[in-house]
Amino acid sequence: MTGAQVGVQVVHRRYVPYSHAHYAGNLVDGAYSLALFGDVATELCIRTDGDEGLFAGYSTVAFHAPVHAGDVLEVTATITRVGTRSRTVDFACHVVCRGTPQVRSSAAQVLDPPLLAVSATGTVVVP
Repeated sequence: MTGAQVGVQVVHRRYVPYSHAHYAGNLVDGAYSLALFGDVATELCIRTDGDEGLFAGYSTVAFHAPVHAGDVLEVTATITRVGTRSRTVDFACHVVCRGTPQVRSSAAQVLDPPLLAVSATGTVVVP
């Protein structure tokens, strides 16, 4: 019997280090968020199916806002469909805190509301 049910969700938070800045303005490439989606999907599969599972692919990916070094990201994975071996998962990456170096070099603020940076829908497969 599987623990996978529609609505099950896993949330990760991660600080984006400056060593991950890839472009001017301390911009981080989009692949960074996609890697975080893989991490949160792995935990989701472990919690619901007792296995790390395999990521089969994305049906949609949308980049809504930039991610910068110094951001704190909240990444969620939510099961939206359960098949015999596959699960459809909705992903979201929100910026919940952002550095404000114009105030001073180490200043930052909490974003209220959080800023949606990336959303996606993907499929994972478990044995």
